[in-house]
Amino acid sequence: MTSEDARTFTKYGWLVCLWVLTVSFQYGYHTSALNQLQAVLTCKITDTTAPMYYGLSTCIPMSDATFSVVTSMYTLGGFFGSLSANIVMDRYGRKGASRLSAVLTAVGSTLFGLSSSVGPLILGRFLVGLAAGLGICLCPIYLSEIAPAKIKGNLGVLTQLAIVIGIMVTQGMGFGLATPRQWRLVLFISAAISIFQYFVSPFVVESPSYLNRKGLVDQEKLAIRRLWGGIHDVSRTDPEERDREEPLLPDSDRATERLSTGRQPAMTIPQLFASTGLRQPLLTIIAAMTSQQISGINAVLYYSNDILSKSLPELASYVSLAITIVNFFMTFPPIFLIERVGRKQLIQLSVAGALLSHLAVGYGLNNGLVTLSSIAITTFVMSFAFGLGPIPFVIIPEVAPPHAVSAISSVGLSLNWSSNFVIGLIFLPLRNFLAKGDPTKEGRVFYLFAAALLCSTLWFSRLYRG
Repeated sequence: MTSEDARTFTKYGWLVCLWVLTVSFQYGYHTSALNQLQAVLTCKITDTTAPMYYGLSTCIPMSDATFSVVTSMYTLGGFFGSLSANIVMDRYGRKGASRLSAVLTAVGSTLFGLSSSVGPLILGRFLVGLAAGLGICLCPIYLSEIAPAKIKGNLGVLTQLAIVIGIMVTQGMGFGLATPRQWRLVLFISAAISIFQYFVSPFVVESPSYLNRKGLVDQEKLAIRRLWGGIHDVSRTDPEERDREEPLLPDSDRATERLSTGRQPAMTIPQLFASTGLRQPLLTIIAAMTSQQISGINAVLYYSNDILSKSLPELASYVSLAITIVNFFMTFPPIFLIERVGRKQLIQLSVAGALLSHLAVGYGLNNGLVTLSSIAITTFVMSFAFGLGPIPFVIIPEVAPPHAVSAISSVGLSLNWSSNFVIGLIFLPLRNFLAKGDPTKEGRVFYLFAAALLCSTLWFSRLYRG
């Protein structure tokens, strides 16, 4: 029986899937955590009756610039985590990399939660970012390698769904725990989740594909039996299935892959850059990750509070949570549509919606139409959620051969982190520069995002056959 005959997981397989998705949940969790805690963490909201609580200060005085440095450590750590992910995944396996990510998250969150000065905050935030960078690389690969072929694409969307749930959970926590006495619990809860993930790991199987490449045939068969409920061949020798999963490899290279990648040593990043045969898969992932960030999703989410609170001043504190809930629900459609509509078509529909939304936001801001801008912000998040959000993660293990998937993932996700950092850094200065001090011209920056997204998507469409 081949892997194509396996239609779904066993109950154990679904539990493994949830275990793997914990790393993506933590990525989203810490992306949003400090946004909710900023006021109490930096002493803008204080408890004058109790400056200390359980021996720890109830806040840590810092300027906005210092807080920005603490926040940016997450992105910096994520960059280095992604850059080193291929080495960790190929040396210690997908399971070992997940365990390391859990340890780093637990240590970083605990250190942050126990901090009374800026130094430990910076170190804790960097360690959590390091874990997130490693985790966001390994999660799509791990899921793809344990998934039955029939649901591989559907399962890949769960990476983005777990991220969105993590963001939504911390934003919800902000309403109850963003107080001088309780803000540290947000970090300790994250640490507890990672500690639980680590101690559960002995009961989790390694990726069958990884075991196959390492020549551990007996362990591979045991893992397959537990995940899929039978003996399956993970080599996927069916030509039609291989063609679907390797759309970017030339026919001659594909034939060679079928014979050799099973035991071929993992490729390093320098080897990846030197390989002409893997240039198109590499450029495809670079284009996909660039399009995801150049869409301006993080800039839009940052700016959404300012825009929407003008039309809903009494509900400003609920705006971010409402947008995240919209993002959450719109992540479900691609789970069911990805195999019916196709990856490329979903991306194109997503980009079309995002472009129209950018133009509407810009027009609304430039003409004082706050309601239009508010609606357009929401439609942009909806458009991003069903295509630009999940699809880049889904296609990483599909366009790359097994021996190069870790290296391509590391390069793509490192670029994703660095793009995120740069866009977050330049958004407000760029908005002010283009507006030239005129509040009625602040929408111009969204026209620029629309043009950049159109160019990057056209590049991606030429590279990816779908």
